[in-house]
Amino acid sequence: MKFSLIICTYMRPKALLNLLNSVNKQTLYPNEILIIDGSTNSETEQNLKQHPFKNLVYHKVDDEHRGLTKQRNYGISKVHQNSEAICFLDDDTVLNVNYFKQLLSTYDQYPNALGVGGYISNEVHWQKADGSINSKRFYYDGWMRNEPLRFRIRHWFGLGPDTPPCVLPSFSHGRSVGFLPPSGKIYPVEHFMGGVSSYKMSVFKDLRFSTYFEGYGLYEDVDFCLRLTKRGLLYINTAAQLAHYHEPFGRPNKYKYGKMVIRNGWYVWRVKYPKPNLKMKLKWYSVHLLLISMRLLNIFTTNRPKEAFNDIIGRLVGCWSLLYNKPLIED
Repeated sequence: MKFSLIICTYMRPKALLNLLNSVNKQTLYPNEILIIDGSTNSETEQNLKQHPFKNLVYHKVDDEHRGLTKQRNYGISKVHQNSEAICFLDDDTVLNVNYFKQLLSTYDQYPNALGVGGYISNEVHWQKADGSINSKRFYYDGWMRNEPLRFRIRHWFGLGPDTPPCVLPSFSHGRSVGFLPPSGKIYPVEHFMGGVSSYKMSVFKDLRFSTYFEGYGLYEDVDFCLRLTKRGLLYINTAAQLAHYHEPFGRPNKYKYGKMVIRNGWYVWRVKYPKPNLKMKLKWYSVHLLLISMRLLNIFTTNRPKEAFNDIIGRLVGCWSLLYNKPLIED
């Protein structure tokens, strides 16, 4: 299967080089690697000139195409026409040696798949379930992990997710891929992370990432996947593993992030449920108010109280803005 790799980057030359070194060790190597660089300096470009990689093509974009979704769409427009699949990776990831081999083998096992997501292995500690039942644990498919406090409190108020991981509940606020175990299995899903994703080339004949999600693009991957599931099936292959190191450079301030959590969260919820009933609406807002209340405690319990405060203000402003300025959902 001929495939292209698109890496959108911004001001992270060292992290990008770490990723490319792991790509270089792959048992299945990309037919082309497109670096879409939105950096405002030339450090990334100079770094790549000093460290050449096979099949790599570098593109520097200007303000018109800067931002995650814009850079992804720009990259798609530059992919070779013979490519059968496009893979996307965040620039602060590092791959296991069989990542691409495992990821793309999913399309052989499930020819109807339109997209396949990879699996981040370094963020959550999983264990095989031991038969015990503990409210502080989350159990799935014979495995267990710690249940985050926010989910435990949500369950106390009857606001816990009622769908499997990576399937959006009727009031949104579901579980992400971090709640799928490292079982090596392939799971059907509705959404996965854009920074560890792949899609068949045919998907992009008439579909692009939404430019509503400007800049950092929080939840832009969920939006794209939800629109794609209206056409076909998506999967996550937990054997296609990589590490994510959350490089701090290029991330928004906490006020902007908090506001995006609300407004972008509302947007993707309405993509799947354009006409929610009153119960769905009450649950959506109730979960957000509960999470804001919990975030308030972080002002006193963390060593970054200013960040917690700015995050809360951003979320409150985001909630208030929905009363008079709701996002316009793209078709």
